[in-house]
Amino acid sequence: MGEFVDKMLRTEYKYILTKAQTEYFENAIADRVQADAFGLTSILSLYYDTPNHRLVRASLEKPEFKEKIRLRSYGLATAFSPVFLELKRKARGIVYKRRIETTIEAAKNFIEAKQGLADSQIAREIAYFRDFYGVLQPSCLILYDRTAFTAPEHGLRVTIDRNPRYRFDNLDLTKSLDGIPLLGMGESILEIKTLDAIPLWLCHVLDEGEIRKTSFSKYGTAFTYKMQNEIRKAS
Repeated sequence: MGEFVDKMLRTEYKYILTKAQTEYFENAIADRVQADAFGLTSILSLYYDTPNHRLVRASLEKPEFKEKIRLRSYGLATAFSPVFLELKRKARGIVYKRRIETTIEAAKNFIEAKQGLADSQIAREIAYFRDFYGVLQPSCLILYDRTAFTAPEHGLRVTIDRNPRYRFDNLDLTKSLDGIPLLGMGESILEIKTLDAIPLWLCHVLDEGEIRKTSFSKYGTAFTYKMQNEIRKAS
């Protein structure tokens, strides 16, 4: 799978792009960034939550501090392929991520049976999170097709997520890439992740493309759609 960083601290900015804006943006940055070696990658993220959805409900209130836990696979997983258990926290715009490589079975035993995962500081941090929230269970599967770019001299990572989708059933990283669309036809999610301020050249690209920053949570949006559908069915 290549090298994956297990600890990250950065500022993240999100944007919703039309199909035309996506094409413009990729062309505009082509000479400034390096394409990720993996190319277009399907990413699956299985979010865990409490039975009353405490984590996502708290996130939707847009607090100064929020946190989430997920199990991520790059492409469909197998019983023995590497997956990544991630603890992600956001405080005042700064994102802190801790993650550890594992397998689906080991992650399940860690979350549900409270078994050990590894002897490391990161594993202990994730275990503290697990124990603090008590019962955690699979809640939502988020999927998207990601293209990533980097500009190491600026400490910059840029990702474009096409066809973001979700499902609340068949919560399995090994079975299917299907899901319900999160956005309109052709729209994508742009994320800019940086250790410092956004470089001036990139600010010009965003301005010329009329690309405006927004607040967007894939899991939060999926959960909102789910609740709206349940309300409609009940009315």
